[in-house]
Amino acid sequence: MAAREGSLAGAVIAFDLDGTLVDTAHDLVGTLNWLLEGEGLAPLPMDEARPFIGRGARWLIERGFQAAEAPLGTGEVQPLLERFLARYEAHIADESRPFPGCVEALEALRGDGAGLVVCTNKLTGLSTTLLDALDMTRLFEAVIGADRAPAIKPDPRHLLTAIAAAGGAPARAILVGDAATDAGAAHAAKVPLILVSFGYTETPVGDLGADILIDRYDQLPDACLRLLSVSALDF
Repeated sequence: MAAREGSLAGAVIAFDLDGTLVDTAHDLVGTLNWLLEGEGLAPLPMDEARPFIGRGARWLIERGFQAAEAPLGTGEVQPLLERFLARYEAHIADESRPFPGCVEALEALRGDGAGLVVCTNKLTGLSTTLLDALDMTRLFEAVIGADRAPAIKPDPRHLLTAIAAAGGAPARAILVGDAATDAGAAHAAKVPLILVSFGYTETPVGDLGADILIDRYDQLPDACLRLLSVSALDF
């Protein structure tokens, strides 16, 4: 169901990026496997590595090498991270695409008066490069990556920084995400949480305490209306 015209005026909807807005798994895991193979290790199956996405490239590398039975020492991570980032940026949108119905839902939310912002543990430059390649940057008031916040999700300051960057306030905001980092940030910031069932998470999404769980993007406008209507009664 489409939202009523103007009914989200003044609201800010914050979105995680990887696994929420865009299916980036093939390009991210592909880069991880390129790194593993360069170190003489076997590549990881997509189903095994996909849940490692969401806490940034450093975490993906650390978990990937651990899963490949080659855990990294502290001093080994940074050189691998630099190689990963350079290669990933060059292939950032080879296979990455917005999830079905995502762009249409974002346009509907904007048309109904909401401001949209990206709140991601990905670096801001990589995030905007990806969104530019997919013609999605135009849909957001701001992109707040790991390097533009005082701390990254699940720290609530990341989410609060993103909401403020879009000109909003926590009392009339929502976070849409897919994983424990999103849940932790939303709960700590006391912001309503919508989780998607198709993202990247090591913890079952049903255990993360979403206010609403959606399976498709055409469910998002009504979910936002429901949560913001409830919030309005509380303030």
